[in-house]
Amino acid sequence: MADEVRFGIVGLGMGRDRANKAVKTPGARLVAVCDILEERGAKAASELGVEWIAEYDAMLAREDIDCVGVFTPSGMHCDFTLRALQAGKHAFTTKPMDLTVTKCDATIAEADARGLVLAVDFESRYNPNNHRIQAAIEGGALGRVILGDLRMKWFRSQAYYATGWPEGWRSRLATERGSMANQGVHYIDLLQWWLGPIRAVSGAFGTYAHKIESEDLAVGIVDFERGATGVIVTTTTAFPDQGTRLEIGGDRGTIAWQNQDLVLFKGVQGDAGSAGEWESPEAVDLSLDDYPAPEDLPPHIIADMTRAITQGAPVQCDGREGRKSVALFQAVYTSCDQGRPVELP
Repeated sequence: MADEVRFGIVGLGMGRDRANKAVKTPGARLVAVCDILEERGAKAASELGVEWIAEYDAMLAREDIDCVGVFTPSGMHCDFTLRALQAGKHAFTTKPMDLTVTKCDATIAEADARGLVLAVDFESRYNPNNHRIQAAIEGGALGRVILGDLRMKWFRSQAYYATGWPEGWRSRLATERGSMANQGVHYIDLLQWWLGPIRAVSGAFGTYAHKIESEDLAVGIVDFERGATGVIVTTTTAFPDQGTRLEIGGDRGTIAWQNQDLVLFKGVQGDAGSAGEWESPEAVDLSLDDYPAPEDLPPHIIADMTRAITQGAPVQCDGREGRKSVALFQAVYTSCDQGRPVELP
């Protein structure tokens, strides 16, 4: 395998941060950036010492690019990723993988057929504490898991939905879909990673505080195969902004996570049975340090892709794993549209 991975980044909104990382990551080399906005593309190229390319097909035609990172509007993620794979490039996309599982499946199939690395860039997958939380849950620190609830209460102004490029893409069903698919998907990924797989979902949604096509509030009820129930609330109507909180509760303890920080990890003192069986259960502080995170966990997607391509290591979130959060929010939306619970295969 090659000892260097040559990157091209398309879309210089969030993609600019990943381009910066590609310049600084050992074993990675940024070759070119692609953006239809000349001012943004030329500025990034000048500051990073690479080439700016306006046309995506021209980037894909280059033989000196091994891997493409996609940072387009959400509904275009798999379109651009699939084209990169068809051009023989390894590829990753920012979250969500796309807005439909149909597109995700076609992209996964292409990567499989060509033997190429495909990944989804969820920043939370590179946080060691999130791996420790997953290990604590699976290790029985909370006992039998009963409830996982996600509350994402963000504020976004009407101006937020009117801006972006293409202008207003965040307000449209075809390119963004809504608070659950766009903003909430970071945390939906964590919830399903920690507690999945999922048996069925039901939901409700609406548009309350903005003049947009997409929803600005969605609620999902999740039936996990392990027997736990999940509650998902995502909104961009909350003023003031209250951030995001995830709580996982079992019959022996609770983990609470807020804005990437652990804020509660307590369990029952003693070894036998659930807390509900005790006359006077006492809660004690537990430590995430008692649970492992991968020693070789990459710090971000560029390092992850570099290692995967040069060493054959698995990525933190491949296409099949990235598809799971899309399947979840798509099922919530289908439930809302059809007024019934939706089973996941």
